[in-house]
Amino acid sequence: MSKEHPPQSKDSDELRSNESLALHVPVLLESTLTLLKPTKGESYLDLTAGYGGHARKFLAVTENYAESVLVDRDDYAIMHLKSFSKQGVQLLHTDFVSAAKQLVQEGRQFNIVLVDLGVSSPQLDQSERGFSFTNSGSLDMRMDRRQGVSAETLVNTASADELTRIITQYGEEPTGYAKQIATAIVGSRPLSTTEELASLIKNTYRGKWKKTHPATRTFQALRIAVNDELRQIEDLLPLLPRLLKPGGRVGIISFHSLEDRLVKRYFKEQFEAGLEAELRPLTKKPILGALNDVHNPRARSSKLRAAVKK
Repeated sequence: MSKEHPPQSKDSDELRSNESLALHVPVLLESTLTLLKPTKGESYLDLTAGYGGHARKFLAVTENYAESVLVDRDDYAIMHLKSFSKQGVQLLHTDFVSAAKQLVQEGRQFNIVLVDLGVSSPQLDQSERGFSFTNSGSLDMRMDRRQGVSAETLVNTASADELTRIITQYGEEPTGYAKQIATAIVGSRPLSTTEELASLIKNTYRGKWKKTHPATRTFQALRIAVNDELRQIEDLLPLLPRLLKPGGRVGIISFHSLEDRLVKRYFKEQFEAGLEAELRPLTKKPILGALNDVHNPRARSSKLRAAVKK
């Protein structure tokens, strides 16, 4: 059974969030601005608005607050986005698929749509969120803390076979190592902190490693499973053309191969559809954060792909 952890005070939560926000730099900001070319009067939809780094720059150009929407399922992010709502921007506190479905149902369309996948730097910096093992914290990993299943629930209730599947499929860990890690987890329950899990994996891992901690892929796998991230992306992609006005542009930033593979495949299918295609590419190859955003450490693995609606 998942343990209950004492809630953090609102003041300490806000203090940590403000400290993280001050250090947060949006990934591939200049590349998204150059590629998506916002102009005054255009509407903007940010389906993963986070702490508003991209939105702030785009809206400064478009100045169309009344017809723009910012979405995030993280309550910390929504708290920091409230300043936009005072300017007339609509905020949606939900996951991006639910938001996209709602907006499509309402018949809303936008000139620019941006999707920045993955975990934000402020989320990584909040140890109690459990996304990182750099500092010990609760095994949470929920992007929306209103949902029931956390990483702690998963590691303490899933079978060894299920954990092996998750670590192999979502962490891209070799099956042999994944089995070792899953067996160790089951044999060491209950686990409640990121430090416990990371140490267990490090002590169990028999492979060679240098810079990348042995727990990195397992943490990625658990986060993806807890937040159902890949299914969310698969469900979102077909909705994008319906969210765009003719000539509207969409940009998607991914951070690992599983995300990028889904985006690449969808765009490829669109581009090869001939006269039936709804989108055409703005990027033949992805724009790489490692080459175009060298001053932002979080951007090292990022890839930006973009398209325009015909």
